[in-house]
Amino acid sequence: MKIYTKKGDKGKTQLLGGSVVDKNHIKLECYGTIDELNSFIGNIYDQGISVFHKEILFKIQNQLFNLGSIISFDWKKDKIQLPNITIQNIKLIEKVIDKMEEELPILKAFILPSGHHIASKCHIARTVCRRAERNLVALSQEEKIDNLHIQYLNRLSDYLFVLARTILKDNNAKEIEWQKD
Repeated sequence: MKIYTKKGDKGKTQLLGGSVVDKNHIKLECYGTIDELNSFIGNIYDQGISVFHKEILFKIQNQLFNLGSIISFDWKKDKIQLPNITIQNIKLIEKVIDKMEEELPILKAFILPSGHHIASKCHIARTVCRRAERNLVALSQEEKIDNLHIQYLNRLSDYLFVLARTILKDNNAKEIEWQKD
């Protein structure tokens, strides 16, 4: 099977379910940004981080694939069975955030997204996650979206922020506070 089909050469693509839309359709912006996020998370996974962090990131990557497939669906074929994002997925992220925060100093100032190359990658992923969340909110203004999907991305961006702080701590790097002058 060839990787190229030439079907998209005129700026159109097919959603899961068969509908044909322009490549700049809001659904594509949503799941494209989620795919971008997943790639950045894969880059974090490939860094020198603990097995625990890798296990969580692996679960997150799979959930992002699930979310992307849900968003790409046009809801026209009943027989397509899709995975879903559940409250348990969100609670897992919250549990991991709480565990990491127990080991971190209380945040007393805004910190810059820097300090260590892996922490910086976490911040890049966090900002892409926020964009994915904004795109999903925009899509929710056009069609029904499960609020858990928005919650998942919101919590995931929090996780990535705390992961960045944890990476700094694990590597004896300092958080760089925002200087207002």
